Amino acid sequence: MALEWVVLGYAAGAEAIMVLLLTLPGLHHLQKGLVSVTRNLLKPFLSVVPFCLFLLMDIYWKYETRPSCESPESCTPTDHLRHQKSIMKSQRNALLIASALIFYWLLYSVTQLVVRVDQLNQRIDKLKSQD
Repeated sequence: MALEWVVLGYAAGAEAIMVLLLTLPGLHHLQKGLVSVTRNLLKPFLSVVPFCLFLLMDIYWKYETRPSCESPESCTPTDHLRHQKSIMKSQRNALLIASALIFYWLLYSVTQLVVRVDQLNQRIDKLKSQD
């Protein structure tokens, strides 16, 4: 299962880098290429959404099937430590899922906004040249 979390981490990192590159000022000469690359990658990155849902179901399943310690005498300190580590890992993984989904949404929104601004700038230039 660790490989899936590594892949999701890399995907979230790539999405974050692309959002950062699209929103950084001063990269106007590279922006057209970045927009085209990002638009081509949006469809493959959409696979992050069902992948995140699958991993979220995995977290839920692990939460529901974990052993419970009803009384303090029924669990050893090792069991308590293992339980606490499991909770920490689940919380970390849930944050990773949330960040991957948020970065995908941001990447999609920013790309659409940049394309729309470029279209409006072209329209303004066309109207200025007609006058």
